[in-house]
Amino acid sequence: MIDRETVQNVAKLARLGLSEEEVVTFGNQLSAILDHIHILQEADVSGVSPTAHASRLTNIMRADEPEPSYPPEVLLANAPDQEDNYLKVNAVLEEE
Repeated sequence: MIDRETVQNVAKLARLGLSEEEVVTFGNQLSAILDHIHILQEADVSGVSPTAHASRLTNIMRADEPEPSYPPEVLLANAPDQEDNYLKVNAVLEEE
């Protein structure tokens, strides 16, 4: 069982303010998590090679090949306002 000082220290590191009820609740939850980790540590993984990722895929992204774009007329077909093949919007700068 994790003591209340450890829970409060973890909460302080995470910048959390906990009530006394939450300290007790999180203490029980953290203890349960550590019990599960202890069970996992007992598993024999001597034949398992270390990995940085669960998947053996190295590159699942397509090649970045340049392709022709749509003509501006098609892209701006539903634009509410346009000028010289540009989308026209209201200014978003604030005056001080």
